[in-house]
Amino acid sequence: MKILVTGGAGFIGSNFVYYLLKNHLEDTVVCLDDLTYAGNLSTLKEALENDRFTFVKGNIADRDLVDSLFDRERPDVVVNFAAESHVDRSILDPGLFLTTNVMGTQVMMDACRRYKTGRFHQVSTDEVYGDLPLDRPDLFFTEQTPIHASSPYSASKASADLLAGAYHRTYGLPVTISRCSNNYGPFHFPEKLIPLIITRALADETIPVYGTGENVRDWLYVEDHCSAIDLIIRKGTPGEVYNIGGHNERTNIDVVKTVLAELGKPESLITYVTDRPGHDMRYAIDPAKIGRELGWQPTTRFEEGIAKTVRWYLEHREWWEEIISGEYRNYYEKMYASR
Repeated sequence: MKILVTGGAGFIGSNFVYYLLKNHLEDTVVCLDDLTYAGNLSTLKEALENDRFTFVKGNIADRDLVDSLFDRERPDVVVNFAAESHVDRSILDPGLFLTTNVMGTQVMMDACRRYKTGRFHQVSTDEVYGDLPLDRPDLFFTEQTPIHASSPYSASKASADLLAGAYHRTYGLPVTISRCSNNYGPFHFPEKLIPLIITRALADETIPVYGTGENVRDWLYVEDHCSAIDLIIRKGTPGEVYNIGGHNERTNIDVVKTVLAELGKPESLITYVTDRPGHDMRYAIDPAKIGRELGWQPTTRFEEGIAKTVRWYLEHREWWEEIISGEYRNYYEKMYASR
């Protein structure tokens, strides 16, 4: 198959690109990414050396570019990771999130309709469900949980999900949707919680924690997420939503302490800061459906995943140091200036 991966220079998208290249030697992969602040072409350095991989710079909301790409490549499957995804940034600039996450999704699905693409997979988030109370550990998000978004980011993702479902029902577009819990692992952009802890702790800088740190998230190792999406695009039922969770619920403060312990750094680095507006209290995914229908289960325990993640960041300091310095933004010009 030829698989078009949008947002493939980002965290989860790049891990998915590498998963496909490693596990499906018969497939070719095309990556479309606009290389905005979280898109890093150096993340795909090894993929760019593979003759089964092609990179295209562009925005999913650019209809002319997307149409020309589909006309040239004719992908069999589209996996849409491309999205603005940082909650704090969405509070500051909601319009940008609507343009990329909603209008961009529409442009991609219109192209899939026009070129009769065999599957459009929308990568979503458990944040579309809102949150759960801390005093009800028996409650979990299922695929039937009503959408109740709390931030402009989650509202934009919920809107895209609803639009994807409508395209399936109205036009018969073969759509699948997955909603995952918090991912972590290699290539995670340093502004996110776990890499932020790692990079700041290595520099003996303070670790900011919102509120009291009691907010709960279900953590999913990124490779487990990639294996789930891979199953969905090959065996999932069009029109269906699949929740992907890690069975690894932790409070934010516990996550911070676990990472500090793995690094051998003191908890005195922790500092508590004013909570952000509308901060969801607890996310918890019930992945029973994907387990029952497709046989998927997460395989990475949180402590194991944290150890692997910390080791990766220790072994790839140049990658994240270039991001922190801003130098990563020049990688595209270095790679393509003479082409």
